Amino acid sequence: MTSDVVALLQQLIRIPSVNPMGRDVQGEIYYEAQLTSFLEQYVADWGYFCERQHVSPQRENLLIATVDLSKLPPDRPILMLEVHQDTVPVDGMSIDPFAAEICDGRVYGRGSCDIKGGMAAMLTAISRFRDLPIEKRPAVVLALAVNEEHGFTGAKRMTQGWTEGQSKLLTRPPAAIVVSEPTMLDVVVAHKGVVRWKCHAKGIAAHSSNPSIGANAIYRMSKIVNALEQHATQLPGSISPLVGGPTLSVGIISGGVSVNTVPDHCSIEIDRRLAPGDNPLVAQQAAIDFVAQQLGDPDWIVHDQPFIISPGLAPTHNQALAEALVATLQQCDIQAKTIGVPYGTDGAILSQGDVPTVVCGPGDIAQAHTHDEWLAIDQLEKSVEVYETFCRQF
Repeated sequence: MTSDVVALLQQLIRIPSVNPMGRDVQGEIYYEAQLTSFLEQYVADWGYFCERQHVSPQRENLLIATVDLSKLPPDRPILMLEVHQDTVPVDGMSIDPFAAEICDGRVYGRGSCDIKGGMAAMLTAISRFRDLPIEKRPAVVLALAVNEEHGFTGAKRMTQGWTEGQSKLLTRPPAAIVVSEPTMLDVVVAHKGVVRWKCHAKGIAAHSSNPSIGANAIYRMSKIVNALEQHATQLPGSISPLVGGPTLSVGIISGGVSVNTVPDHCSIEIDRRLAPGDNPLVAQQAAIDFVAQQLGDPDWIVHDQPFIISPGLAPTHNQALAEALVATLQQCDIQAKTIGVPYGTDGAILSQGDVPTVVCGPGDIAQAHTHDEWLAIDQLEKSVEVYETFCRQF
């Protein structure tokens, strides 16, 4: 028999919320609007308090509070549970990404692991407070953010609620935040920051039968990529015992219009990871300067402003929160530990202003973004118990 949380996860997977990842694409599977509407309707009769936050077209955060937060006494702490609505694209998947099939104790589909399983668990956990009198409910707000996978814009808009007065529901910072990501229910206290940007090589178009009268932008870009590969072996920045050292990767390259035309443009996208506490813009500038130094600072190189900046999650204000969550996990018969991870989350944005923030959720990051993404049902069901218990004891 399928449990309530498994059935809910299947519903969530079957509502596509694919992040375009900066691509110019159209279709019903893209953006989070369908999922946001479903979530709002799903909790409509719970007696909770909801707020939508516009972020961009077809993208709205959704806040769901168990109590009227505006009426809480100022000394009563608010716990935020946070999870993102978007998934990565489905290109190249070997399974039906939205079928949500169950096999061998696993739920398959895009977003099952990252992170609709965590979403289903958090929704199920807070649903168990709806029959309590309001004065006995835990003061919890479930925050469902958009665009985590390509910009953290949902999380940034969320923080404006308490930093700039742009929320009627949540006007002060939470006392603590638990972000759901696939951590195998270990408690993440630190993760890397990131800066991503586009770099362009300009050329001069010409017919390929006479390439000497043009300037090949792809050849020029190859020099930039070689310089960046060299830079990646000697990156400046801190080495964290929890998350490791800095990294740099070129992940996308595009250029040219036809095989018989000397290309006048070539672009790459660069991913630079750094230890929490290091400055993302300083890291970007170091790469720009290195390339310029290696190539003689030619005028055919153009670097865009970053399209993603995150400072990372630092283990400076979250130790007490982490210890409390580990204690809850142990109470639920889970031998969890505190860890650091190399990837990024909304937690880095939400923790700004010294809000204690940790990351903990069901699933293994090794299954996230894969061609046959899945989540183990036992992890999913256990996470409901963890979230519910932690909320009740907060």
